[in-house]
Amino acid sequence: MSNDRRQQRSPGLRMGRPFGIPVYVSPTWLIVAAFITYTFQPAVLSFLPWLSSASAYAVAFVFAVFLYLSVLLHELAHCVVALRYGLPVRRITLYLLGGVSEIEREPDRPGREFLVAFAGPLLSLGLAAVGYVLYRVVPPDTIIGVLIQQLWLSNLIVGIFNLLPGLPLDGGRMLRAGVWKATRNPGAGTVAAAWVGRVLAVALVVVPVALTMITGQGQDLTFLLWSVLLASFIWMGASQALRSARVRARIPQVQARALGRPAIAVTADVPLAEALRRAREAGARAIVVADHEGRPVAIVNEAAVGATPEHRRPWISTGAVARSLEPSLVLAADLEGESLIDAMRETPAAEYLLVERGGEVYGVLVTADVNRMFTGV
Repeated sequence: MSNDRRQQRSPGLRMGRPFGIPVYVSPTWLIVAAFITYTFQPAVLSFLPWLSSASAYAVAFVFAVFLYLSVLLHELAHCVVALRYGLPVRRITLYLLGGVSEIEREPDRPGREFLVAFAGPLLSLGLAAVGYVLYRVVPPDTIIGVLIQQLWLSNLIVGIFNLLPGLPLDGGRMLRAGVWKATRNPGAGTVAAAWVGRVLAVALVVVPVALTMITGQGQDLTFLLWSVLLASFIWMGASQALRSARVRARIPQVQARALGRPAIAVTADVPLAEALRRAREAGARAIVVADHEGRPVAIVNEAAVGATPEHRRPWISTGAVARSLEPSLVLAADLEGESLIDAMRETPAAEYLLVERGGEVYGVLVTADVNRMFTGV
């Protein structure tokens, strides 16, 4: 079980907060910026032969920057629509292969999923349309004219490519929404769109190679490299979507009452060895520390017990290896599915106390037992 609220390291240099959304640029962007600058410089010289070599590199770098600004606008379009539907957005990161929007929750309706996904390609195609109009009126043999021409073409390609119907592309999310709508099963939509994504990944590599073999013409190495990179990105994203679908399919099976361990209660001053002996005799698999009035105040930590040498256990009190009970560590025994997972995410811990609605202790829920429900997916 992952914890979305866990503190994470910064993904790169923070550039600002448009619409309140943190935007970061990953160091990997420098790699692709250098690659675009190097490969686009000869094209700049072919369009503008009067430029010096250094000036052509500068123009190529400006193109790389504006291209990624277009990618940022593409991602912002997703995020603005997501915010419109009350979906929190953690951040946008520009990295090697483009940009990624980290939207913390999935839309709860297929129509909203479709619109959030479609917003990005629509924005890219809109930029392409505006760029094309400008291209028709700006002299093509100028620096601005060359940049506008390449940017509208790039946005057209980005928009069309992202509409391909396979995860993790936007078109894949749109396909997922369609299957979800037809079957009323979001998991079925994810599986269908992920498998289409895998087919697209294979096609991105197989088709260029097959055309080369059929025509006998050599394939451009740069084009082939980008095909392999994009195919790898799509394959990994589709595979991750399939794993996520399998995880989500198991979530309804997670029930606190079924996973809870029977527990006994002891006072904090009872030696650990004695508490363990009582637990074995009672057939309990967990120990709760209670005050002298019988109210639970802490849960014995299984990892701390395991780390205590057996010869020391008679001399260590049970309270020394227990975690004090905070209100958020006390969960209702009838919690299950998403509600249980969300409650555990609120306060990550190794153990939780399960209580009945009337306040009686039911047992202890161990996070490791929940995690085992998802092992191998």
